[in-house]
Amino acid sequence: MRAPKIYLETTMFNYYFDENRDAHADTVTLFEECAAGKFEPYTSDYVLEELDAAPQPKREHMLGLITKYHITVLSYSEEANELADKYIAEGALPPNSVEDARHIDLAAVAGLDIVVSLNFSHIVRAKTIRFTEAINRIRGYNTVDIDSPMGVIDSEKSRYYR
Repeated sequence: MRAPKIYLETTMFNYYFDENRDAHADTVTLFEECAAGKFEPYTSDYVLEELDAAPQPKREHMLGLITKYHITVLSYSEEANELADKYIAEGALPPNSVEDARHIDLAAVAGLDIVVSLNFSHIVRAKTIRFTEAINRIRGYNTVDIDSPMGVIDSEKSRYYR
């Protein structure tokens, strides 16, 4: 059985280094599970652009995760941009969150399995998940799960496991 292909959204790189955030430990665990081969990690040019806006030395550390964990970087495509526009037009995400839509669209176009994010405002939301799933099916793309690292890692490794 192949390892699930996961898309790491920008928040994952931030939480990796922010030890004061609740999801920090689970985020680090997810990256470690990628290194162990449980997941095949991807990110995108969109994430690189967002990380480039971070101050040094944090920017350098976050970008270093891409090399350290052998994360494949997906590039922009017109096909993906059209899908993001569709997500916005259909109300899957609000009009001011085109960047968030682009994370999901690239994962769908690339045939990835899961978008992993800690953006609970626009990405990891029931409405976003339902709407993008429906739009992807109508447009002929596979369904892309959307979840947090806590929902993706082995549950007994999560700090929320009881």
